[in-house]
Amino acid sequence: MAYQPRLKQKYLKEVIPALMAQFNYKNPMQVPRIEKICLNQGLGIANTDRKFIENGIAEMTLLTGQKAVATKSKKDISNFKLRRGNAIGARVTLRGERMYEFLDRLISVALPRVRDFRGVNDKGFDGRGNFTLGISEQIIFPEIDIDKVARINGLDITIVTSARTDPESYALLKEFGIPFKTK
Repeated sequence: MAYQPRLKQKYLKEVIPALMAQFNYKNPMQVPRIEKICLNQGLGIANTDRKFIENGIAEMTLLTGQKAVATKSKKDISNFKLRRGNAIGARVTLRGERMYEFLDRLISVALPRVRDFRGVNDKGFDGRGNFTLGISEQIIFPEIDIDKVARINGLDITIVTSARTDPESYALLKEFGIPFKTK
């Protein structure tokens, strides 16, 4: 049998039956699923030193196992000394097995390493079933060597689901094991 990520197996064996019972779906294809995970890191300081962009891209590539790309500014902003076309961040979009592997590492390894962690805030839903959470330090991931980090940066992680409503998306992510704050 071919390799399947642990969370993909969990989705097929546990999450689908649980959500079918909870939301009275008639068909397993109605059950929401995670479509992609987008990681975005804004590196505004890179305006003064190009090395920060290269470091940011290297760190994002190390985190995800997929080559990160630089994001470029769309317009000139003189107050920030920003010119159109300057690299100001890094981003990666994960799908398929890499997506499940990254989500597994995020839930089981990275989030528990956050200082004073009390759970993920559930206010990151957008009304259409997608969830965004911000991470203030990239050093919570074990792949990143703290001694080689030039500057501590944060990143945004957006989990795009096929759910149409926030309660469905919340139930899906809760079944995957994302530790939301208890009210």
